[in-house]
Amino acid sequence: MNPKRLLLDGATGTELNRRGVDTGLPLWSANALTSEDGLKVLRQVHLDYLNAGADIITTNTFRTHRRVLAGKGISARELTWRAVATARDAVAEFGKPAFVAGSLSTLEDCYRPDLVPSADECVDEHTERIDHLVQGGVDLLLIETMNSIREAVIAAKIATASGLPTWVSFVCDEEGRILSGESLTHAAEALMPLGVQALGVNCMPAHTIAQPLKECRAVCGETFPLLAYGNIGHVDDEQGWVNTDCTDPAGYLQHALTWPTQIIGACCGSTPEHIRALKQGWRNLSR
Repeated sequence: MNPKRLLLDGATGTELNRRGVDTGLPLWSANALTSEDGLKVLRQVHLDYLNAGADIITTNTFRTHRRVLAGKGISARELTWRAVATARDAVAEFGKPAFVAGSLSTLEDCYRPDLVPSADECVDEHTERIDHLVQGGVDLLLIETMNSIREAVIAAKIATASGLPTWVSFVCDEEGRILSGESLTHAAEALMPLGVQALGVNCMPAHTIAQPLKECRAVCGETFPLLAYGNIGHVDDEQGWVNTDCTDPAGYLQHALTWPTQIIGACCGSTPEHIRALKQGWRNLSR
C-alpha cells in the first residue's frame, strides 16, 4: 500500500460515548463489544465514517487485549474478532471498497511511558494481539498512540513479520517530543529499516501536529507516507476522555491543510463531520 492521499476515520470511543454507550474505564471503547446494542452502535459509527468519506476504518480493538481484560472473564481473541467482524460488516453494508485497519495500542496507559512493560512482556503480548488481528482479517496494522520508541519497535517488528502493511503513530507533547522524551527523528531512524509503510502522530491537539511531522519528514524524505490524526478534548482518569468540541470541523481542516501528510484522519473527540470536512477540503486537493 503506497498512498497518495488516504483518509482515515475519526474517533471511535468518544463517538460511542456521544451515542450513549458506556465507555468507562478500564474497558473504555471495548464495552461496546460486550452487548448487541453496543455492537449495533459501533457498526453505525463505522458506517457513518465511511459515508463521510473515510477510505479506512479502524477496528475497535484499542483495549481488547489480555492486560486490560485480566480477571474480567472475557476472551481477548473473541472481542478482537468481534470488533473486526463489525468493521467488515459495515464495509459490506457500505457497498464500496474500503480498508479495515487493526488498531494496536500501548499495553499500558498511552500517556504513561514510565509504565511500558519489559521487552519480554511486550513481545509476548503484542504477538498475541497481532495474531488475533491478522486471524480476524484486517487489511493493515495501525500501531497507534505509541509513547516510547522501545515499545513501538517491538510491536512493529512483530507486525511487519505478519506480511500486512504496518503503520506506526506516536503521541507527542506540545514541544513535539514523544512522551518518553525521545525525538521523532530517532523514532523514524529506528522504524524505517523495519519496513513500516507509514509513520506519524496522533492523539495530540491539532495545532501542535505540524512541527513534529516536519521533523519526521526531514528523516523520511518527501515521498514516504506520513500520517496524522489529532484530538479534540482532553484525557480524564475516570471517563478516559472528555469531549469539548473545541475545534469544529472547519477549524480542524485548516490545521490539517498545514500537515505534510499523505494520510490523515481525526482522533479522540472528533465526529463524522470532521471527516466529511477533510474529504471536501483536504483530499480534494489531489484532484
